[in-house]
Amino acid sequence: MTLAEYHRLTPLPRPGGVLYVKPGARGYRDPVYELLQSAVAPFGERALDLNPGVGLGSLPLEGRMEVERLEPSKAAFRCLVASGLKARLAPPWETEEDAYHLVVLALPAGRGTAYVEASLVAAARALGMGGRVYLAGDKNKGFERYLKEAQALLGYGKVLKREGPVRVALLEKEKEAPPLPALWHRFEARLLGEAFTFFHLPGVFSAGKVDKASALLLEALVGEVGREGLRGKRILDLGAGYGALTLPLARLGGEVTALEDDLVSVLSLERSLAENHLAARVLHSDVDEALTEGEAFDIIVTNPPFHVGGAVILDVAQAFVEAAARLKPGGGFFLVANPFLKYEPLLEERFGAFRTLLVREYKVLFAQKAQGG
Repeated sequence: MTLAEYHRLTPLPRPGGVLYVKPGARGYRDPVYELLQSAVAPFGERALDLNPGVGLGSLPLEGRMEVERLEPSKAAFRCLVASGLKARLAPPWETEEDAYHLVVLALPAGRGTAYVEASLVAAARALGMGGRVYLAGDKNKGFERYLKEAQALLGYGKVLKREGPVRVALLEKEKEAPPLPALWHRFEARLLGEAFTFFHLPGVFSAGKVDKASALLLEALVGEVGREGLRGKRILDLGAGYGALTLPLARLGGEVTALEDDLVSVLSLERSLAENHLAARVLHSDVDEALTEGEAFDIIVTNPPFHVGGAVILDVAQAFVEAAARLKPGGGFFLVANPFLKYEPLLEERFGAFRTLLVREYKVLFAQKAQGG
């Protein structure tokens, strides 16, 4: 898949218009969203979708109610905007309180318990008394547990539809909602011999500790170019998360640009940089779409994601490899991944050659752009 193919939005006919989808944007060809779409019905005047993805779940409400959507993924948000659906870049807890008659929520189970629980409380707080929630999820990914939590928050609720492991429930708000749980958390870590304090919101990758893959990439990178070899270099961190790579590279003197699709991770990274008195350029970006044309870097580092909406999808990771076109001639591309993921053919095709720098639970692969390439 080329970068152009990754970034291309595909129009799908829908009643009253077109729904746009693209690689890396969740909520399309997903049984949870499909069953949710078949179940939702208008109630009242204002609706809120707290995990819209490309907008499929709440689409039947369009034109029948005022529908608002909070979406943290830049890839999904690009689809929503192209489809002409009202949406705002925001995490689910940044909602107006007691303002909606209906909330639609496809459980974001892949983002962890803390994120789901914050989403459920946000749904309860967004609703006026007597308002309704459509809750959709997979019983193999905690649906029954989260339904019980939603019933404890709201009151009455029942399952409306079942299809395989997927369920859709309808609940009604019968009690006052509690305050939001504590959202910000912090932890300490040492990387390359330096101490850091990381701050993060719910739902970020590897919350509470630096993942071993990122630590291994840093070790391999310094082993390859040396600490001084990073000073003053233009470094691109693709899929930066809360900053496990960005912060150490910034402290070693790199001029780091951090790209991240998830707004919650972007907010976490920005706070971590500020609290550690470090500077980097942070962009909320669907792979490289936020960069200006012609921007190039001396070094690109990436610990690519391969889970989108709970499914193993390599489209995003493949686009990360294609973004190596952003390297200057002679520049180096460093990628860390699980050993079973076959990035080697992608690097071979993109660069002509690569090296394996380290293997220790994960593998660090290195490729260099040809001089004059």
